[in-house]
Amino acid sequence: MVQLTSGCVSITGNFRENNEDAFVVEDRRFYIVADGMGGQSAGEKASELATELIPKKLKQLLDFDSHDAQTAIKKIDESVAFANAEIMALSELEPDYHNMGTTVTFIVVVRGNFYIGGVGDSRVYMTRDDSLEQLTTDHSLTQALVTAGTISPEEAETHRYRNVLYKYLGTKDGGTGTEACEVVPKPGDRFMLCSDGITDGIKDDVIERILKEHDDPQQAAEALVPAAEQGGSKDNITCVVLYVT
Repeated sequence: MVQLTSGCVSITGNFRENNEDAFVVEDRRFYIVADGMGGQSAGEKASELATELIPKKLKQLLDFDSHDAQTAIKKIDESVAFANAEIMALSELEPDYHNMGTTVTFIVVVRGNFYIGGVGDSRVYMTRDDSLEQLTTDHSLTQALVTAGTISPEEAETHRYRNVLYKYLGTKDGGTGTEACEVVPKPGDRFMLCSDGITDGIKDDVIERILKEHDDPQQAAEALVPAAEQGGSKDNITCVVLYVT
């Protein structure tokens, strides 16, 4: 049976007054990162709700020990849709939270397998067999343009719409599914969940190098965050690192 160890770091960074990122870790069940948006305390509230409500609903709906892949993905999508509806409702009721939203990305563990997906542009990466792979797809305008072949991945890195999302929690589309994929973990696999504060500051090759350099996931997280900060990230910076042994 595989063993899972994790580490996590979240900082406000040098350019923001408050930390609108949030994360929750319940080892062997789920790992979640959310990146809020909306100004003042609204983004902070949205990410807080996502990391509170999704786990609550997962525990109500999901049998972590027995559900098959199709059922697991359905229950995960329902849990995220529930959080999305609650965020939208509060946004309409409370003027301070008007138009708040948040991204979310996750690894949910069911019967030992990983279900990985998200809404928005927070990401999950995996290193396996000496290669790094991004397992989630950004719901950003630039990624849509890349997918359509309108711009190149290189052009997307500096495109003016790179941080503009067309899907996130707090909108009607936010509850329409997480595009979760199933991954069977292997010993040696290393995963990182992150807000865009990481990927705005460091490129994939640096992420891969740091994950390979550190055999302790907490040390890897503690190396990734300052690397992103020093690399020019102007956002809150959060990562959760998960190792399979």
